[in-house]
Amino acid sequence: DLFGVSMIIPLLSHHVKALGASPTVAGIVSTYGILQLFSSTIVGSWSDVVGRRYSLLTCLLLSALGYGLLGMSTSIALFVLARIPVLFKHSLSICRALLSDLVSASERPLVMGHFNAASSVGFILGPVVGGYLTEHEGGFYTSSFTCAAIFIINALVWMIPQSETLADRNDTVCRNDTSTWRDVTFLQPVWKQLSSVASSDMWDLFLVRLLMAIAIMLYYSNFSLAMEERFSLKPKMTGYLISYSSTLGALAGFLVGPVTQLYKNNMPALLLHSTVLTCTLIFLYAAAPNVWQVLLTSTFFAISTTIGRTCITDLELQRGGVQASGTLIGAGQSVTAVGRILAPLLSGLAQEFSPCGPPSLGVVLALAAVALLLIRIPKWDAREM
Repeated sequence: DLFGVSMIIPLLSHHVKALGASPTVAGIVSTYGILQLFSSTIVGSWSDVVGRRYSLLTCLLLSALGYGLLGMSTSIALFVLARIPVLFKHSLSICRALLSDLVSASERPLVMGHFNAASSVGFILGPVVGGYLTEHEGGFYTSSFTCAAIFIINALVWMIPQSETLADRNDTVCRNDTSTWRDVTFLQPVWKQLSSVASSDMWDLFLVRLLMAIAIMLYYSNFSLAMEERFSLKPKMTGYLISYSSTLGALAGFLVGPVTQLYKNNMPALLLHSTVLTCTLIFLYAAAPNVWQVLLTSTFFAISTTIGRTCITDLELQRGGVQASGTLIGAGQSVTAVGRILAPLLSGLAQEFSPCGPPSLGVVLALAAVALLLIRIPKWDAREM
């Protein structure tokens, strides 16, 4: 999934510009994230109602259709049309919901960590292959059709008997457990779905997710430019540094299980400590006097953010209930989408003052998340008692 998508993402802005789009029209690529803000919760809720098998198959086929159309987009109109089916590219979210349905609560962090690691590997390899294909004539179209073929293969694999048996187990669970979530259906307006999730008193977790999502995006937002302005680092070396960090992030997924066991499944404490570590690392990066300190912070930053993402997803499922895992994971993705919308704006404003402005603002937001966790975690513990 991510291997195919990451082949395309770096090439979209170049392709839409090659089609003759003005900078304003090129902003259509950004509106995709805004539209996914709404579709992720709808698709997640829909998967809770109809079951994972049919919702995942539908998402895979629609994604294949979208990327296939993208491979035929020789005009701006076709490009916009091709982006519509891809709004339902929430196969990873549904897979996470399926995994949460099939494993016990104690096993969930370990399984989610391995799943995130596999996803990260795909995201590392995809841009390399996409960049290689783009060097040849019609490379973007070849990459698009390759991505579409990957989604078709995924759909065919999902339709084999073993996958159907696995999905049937999940669908049985969904039918038995969704009776208390009948007010959360894809036929209702998005705001009602979100209010249904909010009624479970999870606003604090979603706010922590939003604050940390923006803080992490601010860390990466002007990374290449900051490395050049602060340390005269060439783009090639910056690329190596980013690849190094991404590789560590993928490997860190395998650490989630052992670290969770070390904390005896105390996910609130693990989330707090990983958030404090992430905040500290962003500060050290913003104040780094040389590249070697940036390298050090990048090493541990990849690990802390991977553990933090897994923790907060697990806590959302613990508090919201796995019977609504699709809705909860979809709502979490919507919150992250809000961060993707806000982060470029905040980064641009912060860069007006200094190349260190975006990560410095990220430190402030991460500190706010730490303060919120310090206030709310005792209340979570009291509620459990």
